[in-house]
Amino acid sequence: MDMKLNRIPDPVKTIHLIAVCGTAMGALALMLKEMGYQVTGSDQAVYPPMSDFLKNNGIALFNGYSQENLAHGPDLVVIGNAVRKDNPEALAAAERKIPFCSMPQALKWFAGKGKEAIVIAGTHGKTTTSSLMAWVLQSAGADPSFMVGGILNNFKSNYRIGRGAHIVFEGDEYNTAFFDKGPKFLHYDPAITILTSVEFDHADIFEDLNAVKSAFNALLSMMAPGSTLVACADDSNVASLVQGRNLKVLTYGMADHAMWRLGESRCEPPFQVFNIWKGEAPFGRFRIRMMGAYNLLNALSVVAVADSIGLSPEKIGAGLETFEGVKRRQEIRGVKNGVTIMDDFAHHPTAVKETLKGVRSFYRQGRIIAVFEPRTNSNKRRVFQESYPDAFADADMIVVPEPENLEKIPEGERFSSEKLVNDLVAAGKKAHYFRSVDRIVEFIAQTAAPGDVVLVMSSGGFGGIHEKLLKRL
Repeated sequence: MDMKLNRIPDPVKTIHLIAVCGTAMGALALMLKEMGYQVTGSDQAVYPPMSDFLKNNGIALFNGYSQENLAHGPDLVVIGNAVRKDNPEALAAAERKIPFCSMPQALKWFAGKGKEAIVIAGTHGKTTTSSLMAWVLQSAGADPSFMVGGILNNFKSNYRIGRGAHIVFEGDEYNTAFFDKGPKFLHYDPAITILTSVEFDHADIFEDLNAVKSAFNALLSMMAPGSTLVACADDSNVASLVQGRNLKVLTYGMADHAMWRLGESRCEPPFQVFNIWKGEAPFGRFRIRMMGAYNLLNALSVVAVADSIGLSPEKIGAGLETFEGVKRRQEIRGVKNGVTIMDDFAHHPTAVKETLKGVRSFYRQGRIIAVFEPRTNSNKRRVFQESYPDAFADADMIVVPEPENLEKIPEGERFSSEKLVNDLVAAGKKAHYFRSVDRIVEFIAQTAAPGDVVLVMSSGGFGGIHEKLLKRL
């Protein structure tokens, strides 16, 4: 059946979400419920903790997909991007002429209506930067709405419906839905966009770097003339995309030509202390509880936006200093017998490298044991095979498992953990390859010493390795 993009009807009272147990779809369901809509949802396997959280908030759930799940006649169906075109509920919605839309369409229409959208886009730093942006606004009394891809420790949530003028969206370049292969961020109509970085990623949907740049070009091209673009001056791909835009461009970074520049910085754990320059004048001295130069750049982009909408340096500084971070971003899961277990979402080679560099700047005495799971569609492919060895320069020891479900990747395209370990050993690093999480846990339990940091980097749950390590230690 040919399914084409539908309009969202007005008014709407009842909304059904297909694939509701995903992080973003679950958050959208809760937002809609909080806004007063009657919400139902379904998923292939309704699973906790999201299923329990949704049920406890009054959202009726259907386990499995069936056309009968639409028997109550919802006014609108929201289709998640995990849904395939042969999904029985998606087909039933089209056959019954029930209006349907994608998650980002619904998010903009319901949560973003009448608000000024601040969209954070880029290959790296989206979740942290959008979370920090939301907290700086909240700390300053601006009462923002937001939806981001991680749990903000300040809010204990990844979404919020505020009464203020702004809504913060994490702008994902991944495709929207089976009936809309464009990036999600094309639906958010930003008044302000932060563009942090542009690199090749998502090898399952983008053929090469030019395809990635084309997606970001589409975002910048759709921005209304005169709207604000905050762009990283240190990234050559970002610089090439910014040229000739009829936008208010504010550049930031370490480059001398950037409008917003990082000055002197130093580590004073648990803070980084840093100076910011605006043009030729000092703007202020700030503190933030995050590691690494890349997080200073994330903070700098937020400062540029906050200043552009009228927040004072004092209010901006208060927000930066009280930001408590995001779960799974440099998150300390526990310390046992002097060994720190840290969790991070890093998976792209650049993210791995910068994360390790940042952690090293705070932990100078003990060893850093990097445990890396190649899990995403990109890093289970060989596209980054030659890039990863250099990414682990700041690790004292590297542990890599066999990727899961590697058989789903064509044989000639598969990433090899064994080759990565061999390349690291050839470069003089201590590196080890294991086939299972339990073997990794046992090895680290026998190897780690007081003062060491075990930095676990994965985009997934990694077999519960964090709790297993803490228990075994």
